[in-house]
Amino acid sequence: MILLDNPVWSALSTTHASFAEGDELAKRYPVDVAPFAATRDQSTESYDSLARLLGLGVTAALPLAAMPDLPAGWTVLRNVDSAQMVWNGSVPPPVKHTLEDLDVSQIDEMVALVELTKPGPFFRRTPELGSYLGVREKGQLVAMAGERLRPLGYTEISAVCTHPEYRGRGYASSLVSMLIQRITKRDEIPFLHVRTENIGAIRVYEKLGFKTRRIINIAIVKKRLI
Repeated sequence: MILLDNPVWSALSTTHASFAEGDELAKRYPVDVAPFAATRDQSTESYDSLARLLGLGVTAALPLAAMPDLPAGWTVLRNVDSAQMVWNGSVPPPVKHTLEDLDVSQIDEMVALVELTKPGPFFRRTPELGSYLGVREKGQLVAMAGERLRPLGYTEISAVCTHPEYRGRGYASSLVSMLIQRITKRDEIPFLHVRTENIGAIRVYEKLGFKTRRIINIAIVKKRLI
């Protein structure tokens, strides 16, 4: 599963090639879609290409299987260790709640829920990357989840979040379960990333059939002004 060791490069080089900005050495998503970028390898030439793509002082998130080997002139602002979990169940788990498909007409509600719960990067154009599902209570969007990175043969489940007043009802499990069903029907393999310290979420995902493949380091980097 070497594709998942550099998931952004793998996605932008295959299924998400239509979103890719850059060249054969460095690529990124449009800044209003996702904060992620990637290089083909750890060579100085690849990072020079990334620097030209980003511009001086512009940050990007690089998810990799190991800390990036940055040339001189780069700064790591922050590192986030995430468990990369891959679904290896035999039967998708059941869905126990009524779900609805979300679209751009509901983007304000989606952004508001993300800002409240902070599941990770989510911008106004992020839903263009895949399908998103939600749960409503009395007309209010109280939980959602969707698809983000799509390396060839895989789809990442992301933005899994529930309003604090509605947690403990199993909404996240139902949302993830439905996404598993949809992804596997396309003969793709679901995977996701969750912070290593979020033990509660990891246990929930394990019950749904996910297993930790490896730790992915997400480095927030920028090219320093000289």
